[in-house]
Amino acid sequence: MTAPIDDDLGFAPECSPEWDQPIRYIERSHAWYRALGFGTPYRYAQFEQTPFTRLRVPLAQARVALLTTAAPYQPDKGDQRPSAPYNAAAKFYAVYSGDSAGEPDLRNSHVAVDRLHAADDAACWFPLHALRRAAAAGRIGHIAPRFHGVPTNRSQRHTLAVDAPELLARLQADAVDAAVLVPNCPVCHQTMALVARHLEAQGIACVLMGAAKDIVERVGVPRFVFSDFPLGNAAARPHDVASQDSTLEIGRAHV
Repeated sequence: MTAPIDDDLGFAPECSPEWDQPIRYIERSHAWYRALGFGTPYRYAQFEQTPFTRLRVPLAQARVALLTTAAPYQPDKGDQRPSAPYNAAAKFYAVYSGDSAGEPDLRNSHVAVDRLHAADDAACWFPLHALRRAAAAGRIGHIAPRFHGVPTNRSQRHTLAVDAPELLARLQADAVDAAVLVPNCPVCHQTMALVARHLEAQGIACVLMGAAKDIVERVGVPRFVFSDFPLGNAAARPHDVASQDSTLEIGRAHV
């Protein structure tokens, strides 16, 4: 319904502030677990300060690594098709690395994402092709020889004490200057934010591309590109190369 001033001045109808904002994933996850009977809500990580590292070289000369919470396809782990229901059996529990020059078969059936709109196009949650186009155009120097998988871990202590140091060691071995981190599910966003903080504190500039704005901002990261799309679209709209390239370009500009 419009007000008289809307008609007089040609304004759009006034929207309720409740609808005109990103989805509150922290509130949703707390409500979900309360409905399941858990009394104490999960505490998402939060810090008073955020580390920041300036890029050591111009971005056009930088070696950039891609980090993902997607899982390698495992034929013996049940249905992992894009339309598959949530499949906990397909989870992975240790950092893995893959060949950035290849065409990895990654899936996200092990995490909670919007499968209707995202899962059949890996480019919207694993922007390796967009990075290749950026490198070919000279907008970044090189893609690191390996990309890295980050376990989705509800244990903040394990992420900080085990996974983040392992990722740092692998990125340092590849002489990485900067990293692009792309989470999928809500907890993935917390995990990647924790990893970004650790890498940043150790001299690797990071950009996190995500859809769960409230979680990333609660943890605190130095650079964040927010995509206001459903979970699983952190790197822009599916089947839209222009959107994927422009979203990555925003991330590039942040570095």
